[in-house]
Amino acid sequence: MKERKTIKDRFKNKVAIVTGGSSGIGRTITEELCKEGASVAFSGISDIGETTAKELTEAGFDILFCRGDMADEEFCKSIVTQTLAKWGKVDYLVNNAFSFTAKGIDATTEDWLRSYTVGPMGYARMVQNVVPAMKKQGGGAIVNMSSISAFQAQPNRWTYNSAKGAVNTLTKNMALDLAKYKIRVNSISPGWIWTREVYKAAEMDGGGREKWDTIWGRYHMLERCGEAVECAGPTLFLLSDDASFITATDLPIDAGYQSMGPEGLGKTTVIAGSD
Repeated sequence: MKERKTIKDRFKNKVAIVTGGSSGIGRTITEELCKEGASVAFSGISDIGETTAKELTEAGFDILFCRGDMADEEFCKSIVTQTLAKWGKVDYLVNNAFSFTAKGIDATTEDWLRSYTVGPMGYARMVQNVVPAMKKQGGGAIVNMSSISAFQAQPNRWTYNSAKGAVNTLTKNMALDLAKYKIRVNSISPGWIWTREVYKAAEMDGGGREKWDTIWGRYHMLERCGEAVECAGPTLFLLSDDASFITATDLPIDAGYQSMGPEGLGKTTVIAGSD
């Protein structure tokens, strides 16, 4: 699935912030929100954001690009300040920007700090900054980007996996504290999705997507990697009024990855039977 059916005007007159919205899953979430009528501010750390902003503006969407590093506390504040200055409110926040610092026993203090500052700490800062506006308008919805890596041991990923695990616990605590303000907080946990990091790994090992989609597909019941748009649809659902009674929940978008055991798809399993 590389496209989804748009729900016209579902987010008309709504304002969203998407961190890390320049590329990958964040870019797709930004675009899908725009297609459904939202005005969207998104952040990015590189020139890719300028290109994304140009493309979305030319497509007729109401957007704001904020360039900076989510590790910078002042930048996190400025995203919200700029959004309020342009549209006067914030209805939704998607915390997507995250450092893919995958280090194990060799992790340095700098690696750990990067993982957490551009990760759960950045998520927390963004929520702290949007809550006053959401409280004033009577509510809102937040989605934090987690991962299958929050639940599984993976080789040489102490930094990334522990930071993603922190996101899940943080989400529940946020949801509890913000419920009284009618602010819902949920997370999604994608499996292997065709994004920049996955493409890089496929090219690094040779063969590209054609070769590795079937290999990495063995990790999922549907026997393929996912598409960014398959993460965007569920994210928009969690932001929408259709999810009005859902909070403190993690939604796996992993084609059954977390539910499989060591036998995987069972293709090498041999059972004698009960007769």
